[in-house]
Amino acid sequence: VQLQASGGGLVQAGGSLGLSCAASGRSISTYVMGWFRQAPGKEREFVAAITWSGGSTSYADSLKGRFTISRDNAKNTVYLQMNNLNPEDTAIYYCAAGAYYYIRTMPSEYDYWGQGTQVTVSS
Repeated sequence: VQLQASGGGLVQAGGSLGLSCAASGRSISTYVMGWFRQAPGKEREFVAAITWSGGSTSYADSLKGRFTISRDNAKNTVYLQMNNLNPEDTAIYYCAAGAYYYIRTMPSEYDYWGQGTQVTVSS
């Protein structure tokens, strides 16, 4: 599975961005999909994940209510809508795929990774 994240950019605090992760090579319809982020000097951290059907989602506690993960298996794409952004959200955002039935939140548990897309939030 090859993953291509896109949609990052520069946004002012309080603004919104929508990220996309397009998969190729095979269908991701049976994969748990996750979004992670990594800020300079920090470890990669869990943002959100969604089960293969989209029926269950999970979010980092600090992001609940601002971020929404979704997927369109017909388009082989996963999305992350980010609202009310603040400078602490500045990071490279990565999408990942894991061959699981249930959601996983650790980076080491995912099998495939995209290249990342930069999100910068100015104050």
